[in-house]
Amino acid sequence: MRASDVLVDGFGRIRERVHDVVGGLTPDELAFRVDDDANSIAWLVWHLTRVQDDHVAEAAGHEQRWTAGGWAERFGLPFPPGATGYGHRSQDVAAVTVSDPALLTDYHDAVHEATVAYVRQLTDADLDRIVDERWDPPVSLGVRLVSVIDDDAQHVGQAAFIRGVVTRGR
Repeated sequence: MRASDVLVDGFGRIRERVHDVVGGLTPDELAFRVDDDANSIAWLVWHLTRVQDDHVAEAAGHEQRWTAGGWAERFGLPFPPGATGYGHRSQDVAAVTVSDPALLTDYHDAVHEATVAYVRQLTDADLDRIVDERWDPPVSLGVRLVSVIDDDAQHVGQAAFIRGVVTRGR
């Protein structure tokens, strides 16, 4: 097994969890917040997908699906096109609403497809390429991709917890 196969598997698991978390929820359930300052499922899934889109597109040297695929217009959020959710405050979280849960999963699927297409063609040597010199030590492509999987897994887990709270009374 190549390292890229492991990464593809990791990103695939995130995609499965995103579909599990979002599937069957109403727009109100997706927007539910445990308290006024908590994140919603819609925001968490949007954010984890935006971060994956941003980081992988930058590493691959291609345009993000968010802009290239027209997702920014479809979501119609009141943020600049480059926003990924970092630094969002409570009112920003509240602004991430969707009328159809498929919007979240379809965007995630588009990002997943672009991610997997890029990662599948990587060699083990490619993973050593430095992609971010702002850190000490500098960040390699392999470390960046694992970091994205880790961040995505944490956020989809948070969304799964909220789904449990939301659907408990059903």
